Order: sequence, then C-alpha cells, then structure tokens
Amino acid sequence: MKASILREVVMQGARMLKFVRVGANGLRKLYSTNKKRAAIPTSTRLGKANLNAASGAAVKLEHPQIRTRDQDQATNAEDVLFDMFKNEETGLVSVAEFLAALRITGLRKNDPRLQELTDNLKKEHAKNNDRTKAISHETQKLDREQFRSIGDTSIPFTLQSCSKPLTYAIALERLGNEVVHQYVGQEPSGRNFNELVLDYNKKPHNPMINAGAILICSLLKTLVKPEMGLAEKFDFTMNCFKRLAGGENLGFNNAVFLSEREAADRNYALGFYMREHKCYPEKTNLQEVMDFYFQCCAMEANCETMSIMAATLANGGICPITEEKVLKPDSVRDVLSLMHSCGMYDYSGQFAFKVGIPAKSGVSGSLLVVIPNVMGICTWSPPLDPLGNSCRGVQFCEELVREFNFHRYDNLKHATNKRDPRRHKYETKGLSIVNLLFSAASGDVTAMRRHRLSGMDMTLSDYDGRTALHLAASEGHLDCIEFLIEHCGVPHDPKDRWGKRPVDEAETFGHVQVVEYLNNYALVRKTELENKQNECIDEVKPETAVQSP
Repeated sequence: MKASILREVVMQGARMLKFVRVGANGLRKLYSTNKKRAAIPTSTRLGKANLNAASGAAVKLEHPQIRTRDQDQATNAEDVLFDMFKNEETGLVSVAEFLAALRITGLRKNDPRLQELTDNLKKEHAKNNDRTKAISHETQKLDREQFRSIGDTSIPFTLQSCSKPLTYAIALERLGNEVVHQYVGQEPSGRNFNELVLDYNKKPHNPMINAGAILICSLLKTLVKPEMGLAEKFDFTMNCFKRLAGGENLGFNNAVFLSEREAADRNYALGFYMREHKCYPEKTNLQEVMDFYFQCCAMEANCETMSIMAATLANGGICPITEEKVLKPDSVRDVLSLMHSCGMYDYSGQFAFKVGIPAKSGVSGSLLVVIPNVMGICTWSPPLDPLGNSCRGVQFCEELVREFNFHRYDNLKHATNKRDPRRHKYETKGLSIVNLLFSAASGDVTAMRRHRLSGMDMTLSDYDGRTALHLAASEGHLDCIEFLIEHCGVPHDPKDRWGKRPVDEAETFGHVQVVEYLNNYALVRKTELENKQNECIDEVKPETAVQSP
C-alpha cells in the first residue's frame, strides 16, 4: 500500500486503520503441531534437531517435506526451519530471532495457530526462571505482511450499523436465501435509512437499513433456534460473531444499549409500522426483537477484530486465521452484493460509483470494507459527514481505489496507471526468479527464507546465468551468501555466461569480507573432497593387494 496515502490519512487525524490480507507468502501456513513430543530438561524435539527448551514446542509446516536442490532427497520441514535459525556455535535457536521471523511473515502473537507454541514458551519460562511468575517471552512489536495496523487499533467501539451485514449473514446461513427474502427485499431504498417506508411488496427494502435490520433480528429471534430465550439468543449471536472474527475478543457496552433503548422512538415507530403491515413471522415478540436489535448494535469490537471479520467475508466465508468455514459462499455473495449497493446509507450510490467495493459504515465512525479474494479492512474515525459516514474512512477508500485497481469495474487486463496487488497469484517462473534475484540483490534474507520454505530451487539463474549468489556477492551481502551456501546448499562457484563466479563479482566491486568468506569456503570444500578421495583409495588398496598374484 502506498505509504503516502496512509501517511496522509494518519496526518489528517484518522483514529484507526486495520486490514487483514486473505493470504500471505512464506510462513503463513505455519501452525503448531498436535503431536506430543518427548521433552528433555534442556531442549525440545524439533524433527531430528534439538530446539532450546526456552523456545517452546515444535512447529511444523502444512507440507512437512521440502525438496532439496537434488530433488531426489526430501528434507523434513522442521529440520529446515531449525537449520535456518540455529546458532552455529551453540547449536540452539534464538527465541527472539525465531519469534521475530514469525512476526515479519504476518503471524501475530495471538494467532490461534501459534497457541501451542505460546503456551509452551510460557511453561518453559516459568520452569527455567527463578521467580514464581513467568516473564513475558517476547518484547518485540513487529507487524508486517498479513496484518498491518495504523493508529489506535485496540480501542473498542460499538458496532452499530456494521452489525447489520453480520446478522444478515447469520440469517442467510441458518434460514437460506429464499426464506430470508420472503420478509425483506434487496433493493436500495433511495430514502433515508430510518424513514417510515416499505417497498411495493410491503417489505423493508434491504437488510442494511434500520427497518430491514430489525426484521432480520426478528427472523433470528423467532425462526433460528426458537426455543432459546433472549439471553441465550444474544450469546448465540455473539458466538457467531466470534467465529467470524477467529475467536478474537468481542464485548458489550451496556451503557450504549440502555441509551439507545431510551431514545429509540424512530426505531420503535419502524417496528410498529412493520407490525401493522404484517411484516414479521408469526409469534414475534416485538419488544424482545427491539431489545435484540439494540444489543447487536451495542456489541463492542476494535479494528483488529473487525478487520478479521471483513477478511472472512473476503475469503468466501472461511476465517483466514482459523481456516474454519463459517459461512457458505452463496451467503457471502449475497451479503457483499447488498453491502456494495446499500451499505453506505444515502451515500451508497456515490460510493459504489466512486469506490466500487463492498462496504458498511456505522455511526460510531467505523467502516467495514471488503475486497473479495484480497483482504478485509476496518477503519475507525468518529468525525462523520452529514450522511452518517466516517469522513476520513470514505476518503481513505477513495484514495485506495485511486492507487490500486480494486474498483469493481477497473480493467484488470490492460495496463493502467493503477497497481494490482492480485497479480502475484499468477506469477510465472520467470517472475519468481526475478523475485529471488531481487531479494538477493537487496539483502532481504527474510524473503529468501520464504522462497526456500516454498520449495523453490535456490540455484535458479536468469538469462545470463547469474544466480542469487552472484547478485548477493556483487552487492556485498554476506548474510545472504551465508544463508545460500550453508542453509540452501547452493554451489559456491557457479559461472555465468561470461565465465564469472560469485567471488569474481565480489573482487570486482571490492567486497573484501565476501571474497575472504568464499575463498575460505572453497578451500574447506577442496580439503574435504581430497580427504574423501584419499579415504576411497585407502579402502580400495587392500582389496587390490589380495587379488594380486
């Protein structure tokens, strides 16, 4: 995302911004193993290697085997991870470096996939520390790639109208499209969001206005698990919201609930107006429905939580951090369709025209934005425009589609002045090679780790035969060279089309340390080969002597 855009939003006073990308490269599939491994007092088992006990339980990748350069030999992914981070002198893994690497790839401290690792870290610290209270196992606050935050993203706010697409999604999931739309329409009203008006079928126009949201709450209260009381139905809805948020914390603001219930004359008028026109299902208790509606609006969350909910919608109903299928794709499609056409109060038409992505705003200043198959965004900035939308939230969305082609009708095929972050999904082998070589040239060891863990052949070269080792040597990135040679096992002396080796490149550009390292490594390799040849000769000589006449 363009830094100047985000900087401008922050400088103008936006309180919160949070987005969650649906997918991420590298260690995004890292999760804690369920297998119980035998632990010894000073170390924990990690594949065939030992991990310092202070660094917790073993972890593994979804694909436990990684092909080496030989391609005939498969290496355990746990061993690869261990070898990448271990200290050559001590043979142990630094906890801080390992956790920092997880953070850099986008895995947050409270990611449920790392729960077992986190628990074991705390246990080991408590066991190995003299004090009775376990100290925190990390102090770093890194946040990149899959999760990015700007501002006060942990401050809670009430959902208000941002709860409407969520309750609508639950109703679709539990009752189905046909049943739900027997009671509520799917057309923009063209009127104020709380106006006393129904469509030509005497139904609320859509679930994103107050009348439609009240009716959706009546369906949830009356038709979904009708045996539940009001308190149980609230807990049921709260749990559904938590599943959408991947288990993140949700709260309830009782003061807001009581305040809204006391000053809800317009909403009560809508409720009685719909009851007059027989909009509700049978046996509906209007007072309980209204209380349930106010409870949903008074739920509290922060941008961290709401962005995961948006990402779940962007991911077709599958939570990106728990990988639980919470909603059916058809339900998500219907929710996003109405968010696109009706989600921004009376500004919905203008927003669909200018921005062209599904969104839902709330009078608390929150804005829930969904970019299908890409990411979910939540912004929070309380100053509202005359239509009830967050001023800076709307401005951010307009700047976002001005920079990236996220508008629903942007041309994705022909080149424009906009960038398309989605194109990386269709990377060719050539582009992958470019990414690898660029990582080596820029000294980005973290990116090279991701390439390695994805199973990429680290010896790949460009048209001129220049490998990642050539470029790292040219730029003097000794840490990249050590990673390629010691952890990836690439040859130390490949030649490009002009016959130049990495050590030649380092000499040309005056990188003395790189030249010294490569020459020493070449000398060690030469000595090892000579020793092996001598051992083979010694083994053959006795056999030859026996066969001689």
